[in-house]
Amino acid sequence: MTRTKSEKLFAEALNYIPGGVNSPVRAFRAVGGHPFFVNRARGARVWDVDGNEYVDYVCTWGPAILGHAHPKIIEAVKAAADHGTSFGIPNPHEVTMAKLICSLVPSVQKVRMTNSGTEACMSAIRLARGFTRRDKIIKFDGCYHGHADSLLVKAGSGALTFGNPDSAGVPAAFTQHTIVLPFNDPEAVNEAFAANRGHVAGIIVEPVPGNAGLYLPKPGYLEFLREITRANGAVLIFDEVMTGFRVARGGAQERFKITPDLTCFGKIIGGGLPVGAFGGRADIMDCLAPLGPVYQAGTLSGNPLAMAAGIAALNQLSSVAYDELEDRGAELEAGLRDAAKSAGVPVQFNRCGSMFCGYFTSDQVHNLSDAMRSDRDRFKKYFHGMLDAGVYLAPSQFEAGFISTAHTSADIATTIEAAATVMRTL
Repeated sequence: MTRTKSEKLFAEALNYIPGGVNSPVRAFRAVGGHPFFVNRARGARVWDVDGNEYVDYVCTWGPAILGHAHPKIIEAVKAAADHGTSFGIPNPHEVTMAKLICSLVPSVQKVRMTNSGTEACMSAIRLARGFTRRDKIIKFDGCYHGHADSLLVKAGSGALTFGNPDSAGVPAAFTQHTIVLPFNDPEAVNEAFAANRGHVAGIIVEPVPGNAGLYLPKPGYLEFLREITRANGAVLIFDEVMTGFRVARGGAQERFKITPDLTCFGKIIGGGLPVGAFGGRADIMDCLAPLGPVYQAGTLSGNPLAMAAGIAALNQLSSVAYDELEDRGAELEAGLRDAAKSAGVPVQFNRCGSMFCGYFTSDQVHNLSDAMRSDRDRFKKYFHGMLDAGVYLAPSQFEAGFISTAHTSADIATTIEAAATVMRTL
């Protein structure tokens, strides 16, 4: 494939945008080479500015669960835009969206809209601290909750140490109350609570971590987190920005039958437009201003275009849609496992519904430490081989892939055929 126009655009972008991109992973630094630029997308496909066509498994990093440019979403956005793009005043779409989320996610009794998943997670943590009047938060290695200062944290030198800043520009003081632990390790959580008795405001966790590739909670692990937070008077926060309305209509909490205290949302509830939300128990949510002392605000929160798009998306997600997503996911998983086995390439394929990740390793992947032992050089070759075959995967070993309702069995078969060919060259 030739990407002459993309190369030219990237060279120009480098002069005006740091790294030439507006989100770091798009720069292809993890896989080498330069990014391509897209000017059109529909269904399960995207087309770059050079006219190359790709089967897309990034799905705009999760929101495009119905595929790109779904007619109902486009129609809803156009209709909303006819009445204005932003008001800064309450609008009816906000109420409809709030009622939808509360009806679909039983743990959510009240919900507040934001503009991004980062804002949602940042606000949920502030709320947990305000509600409990405690300072410390537990998070897990490999779980990403946005780029708020106190969440850009890597693990300290031991399980009981506070985290260290994971980015320049974040003072150590901003992370001193964040404890970072390995995922799927109950003993580490027990030790952290014992060492900080009465000081832990809550735990924030991706119930299915999707920002270090993808790995699943071990049986009983999420139940354990629910029990230990309840026993210690701490708030359990599920970051379902990725998994919300993705792995089940009611999110991971429906799939795994867990009831968190607070939940963060994003991606799908915006139908492809910028959005975020957090919600949960009414007694906790009522601590937010204007009712309570915890401040949170946003000029574009509840934006009518984003609300209209999200409502249209959620209304299309029937039980039949989730059955189809599960079927396509199972087809892809089985096919890629067979392709790897035939090629003699060690691959661990993790999947939860329509989210997936393949790691080039012979060992099972349960947490970030396991994921880091995968063969990243082999992934780079695989990524570029698939891209040249017209299949777009996330340009990093440590990102989840996504399937939409627009992906057909024929798309899956094409992908498996390409993977089988590429894997024989690795």
